[in-house]
Amino acid sequence: MAGIVGLTEIQHQNGTSAMTVNTSGNLTIKTGTTTVQGEGTNTTNLQQGLCKAWNFFDGTAGTIAYADSFNSSTLTDIGGGQYKYAFTNNMNNANFSFGGAAVTDTSNFSLLSGTEIAGGHPRSTSSSGRFYTSSTVSVNSAANANSISTQIFGDLA
Repeated sequence: MAGIVGLTEIQHQNGTSAMTVNTSGNLTIKTGTTTVQGEGTNTTNLQQGLCKAWNFFDGTAGTIAYADSFNSSTLTDIGGGQYKYAFTNNMNNANFSFGGAAVTDTSNFSLLSGTEIAGGHPRSTSSSGRFYTSSTVSVNSAANANSISTQIFGDLA
């Protein structure tokens, strides 16, 4: 038999609030660490395991703009295959994990690296990410890519 249970809060027996439901039906998990069971007996920490920011854009456009993004605000073309974007919600520090891909044309891929590992380029900060694209045809040669996607993992502030 199906039914509906109306509630606004779930508590542990000791009175500690674990979850609340607001008037719009949005669920807020209030514990510091939330794990879910995945495959077999493995668990995943939801706060640590989620992508905190991502974006997709064309780095060769006259005026670059996101085709789509999450937690990414201002996008800047610094020139020479270098790009910078600001986070809508800052990271806790500059020690976040960076990944992504870039394509320079239909037959060549680009290497995409966070600036902290791309020579003497300025380092990313907790409020912005910087990265550098270089052509695989001529390694260490800056290249503007026409299809760029990045993902950031780490702790939000």
